[in-house]
Amino acid sequence: MQSMFDERQWLAWLVKVRIIILTFLLGIELAVSRLTLNPLPLRLFVNTILLWYAISVFYLLLLSFWQEHRIQSILQVLTDLALVSLVVYATGGEDSSLNFLYPLVVIVASVLLPRWWTYITASLAFILYGTMLEMSYYGVIQSYSTSHPDLRALQAIILVNFFAYLAIAYLASLLATKLRQVDVKLKHTSGELRSLQALHENIIQATSCGLITTGLDGHITLVNLAAQKLLERSENELLNQPVSNIFLDSLPQLDSERAHSEVRVVVPNSFRKTFRIMVSSLTVPDQGTLGYVYTFDDLTEIRRLEREVRLQDRLAAVGRLASAIAHEIRNPLTSIAGSVYMLSGIPDLKDDHRQLLEIVTRESERLNDIITDFLAYSRGKQYRFTQVDLIPLLEDTLTLLEHRFIAENVNIRIERRYCAEKALVLADGDKIKQVFWNFCQNAVRAMNNGGTLTVSIEKAGDDWQLNFADTGPGMSPQLTEKVFEPFQSQFEGGTGLGLAIVYQIVQAHEGKVWARSKPGEGCVFVLRLHSVLAGEVPTPSQKILNEPYSVANSENVNAATASAGGAHG
Repeated sequence: MQSMFDERQWLAWLVKVRIIILTFLLGIELAVSRLTLNPLPLRLFVNTILLWYAISVFYLLLLSFWQEHRIQSILQVLTDLALVSLVVYATGGEDSSLNFLYPLVVIVASVLLPRWWTYITASLAFILYGTMLEMSYYGVIQSYSTSHPDLRALQAIILVNFFAYLAIAYLASLLATKLRQVDVKLKHTSGELRSLQALHENIIQATSCGLITTGLDGHITLVNLAAQKLLERSENELLNQPVSNIFLDSLPQLDSERAHSEVRVVVPNSFRKTFRIMVSSLTVPDQGTLGYVYTFDDLTEIRRLEREVRLQDRLAAVGRLASAIAHEIRNPLTSIAGSVYMLSGIPDLKDDHRQLLEIVTRESERLNDIITDFLAYSRGKQYRFTQVDLIPLLEDTLTLLEHRFIAENVNIRIERRYCAEKALVLADGDKIKQVFWNFCQNAVRAMNNGGTLTVSIEKAGDDWQLNFADTGPGMSPQLTEKVFEPFQSQFEGGTGLGLAIVYQIVQAHEGKVWARSKPGEGCVFVLRLHSVLAGEVPTPSQKILNEPYSVANSENVNAATASAGGAHG
């Protein structure tokens, strides 16, 4: 099995350890030479150590630009053998206490090089050591030994060291091989563990359901990407926060009756979402329960569609009923009005009788207005779609409204906030003007003591969004939910059909309309219509709506949506 050691790292480590050992040896030998009468050639020893220092620095520099690490390992081992032999010779030969450096070089070779190189290094160490002792004994080189053993003793020393080097080579190579095998297994196991962790993390992050884990104290420890997207918050905003602080309602418990429930949450854009959330315990074998796992998905759209369907059914029933009874009421009402008109022409009619007739006439006219709105709401409508610019339509409505304020001395100011010079849509311009006028009328009625009507146009994805915000008293959540239903007027004398007709018109345009409000914080009516490019041909050019709310758009957002999404000013 191949070694998985980082050879470059080991070579750098070897140079550093070598320098430390050389420094230690130099200090020891200098101290010994000062404290004892030592005939050893101190200059030769110091020069050898300095040469070794220089070679070590050279190898360290060589390591930074030469990538042949195996060759560098061989060179360093051979250099160390030669310099160890020189140091041992300078410190007394067979009397030297530094011959332990040979086994160190053998051990280094077992770590850096293949196993057979360990035996070669041990053999070279034996050859160098034996040659140096033999040459000193026969006077080929000067001997610095103080003991001067005979030939037989010298041969015994050489043989003992030979077997010692071989034994060290065998044990070191065996240990190095085991270490390499363990290192390979460790790296393989670590790789499998990382792959398993990555797989688990990918599964958690790839799931479409939101997932939150907490400790036993309820603080969040993990949030997957789906949860961040659903909650519209980043991981840093959620981690270590109490999970109960995120949701408006109490979370489900682990008992069987409340293992799951529906909870609401207010996201950063102030809309309210509805989630179905389930809880389970986070249990680890042999450690018990470590926390809780919360999984949830978004039910906001489903609940909105359910309310949409219920609202459609109610409005369609009201429309059919209105269409059926309006004509039946108007005919006798006309007869009553005519009769009252004839009676009012009697010359000797008393004042109290005339006052009663005026009341009947006035109430008949009011009832006729209600029936007229009924018919406008219930009868089939024809829409002619063309490419129109919303800004001129809106300006016509606001200009007419400002002239009315001046004529009636109304203390209401209109503030315009347009983010574009043109806002092109495919629409029936007259019907859209009717929508604008109804929104403005409601805002004016809400601000009977004066205030500010802020009208803004902004881009919202592929749509144009128009906001009509007043500074009136606002509406309760219950009224906000039903504001587009018939007969839900909060103003005295209102029929409650204006916003129902608005909703009908917007639905025919496949747009979206909803209300946002809080008591005491005013009200905002929001209209969204699909934007078009200049010159786009409208298809179809006409649309006829014969039944109230017969053209249903599952993406329409109404007052029920505002309730589900959260009322906000």
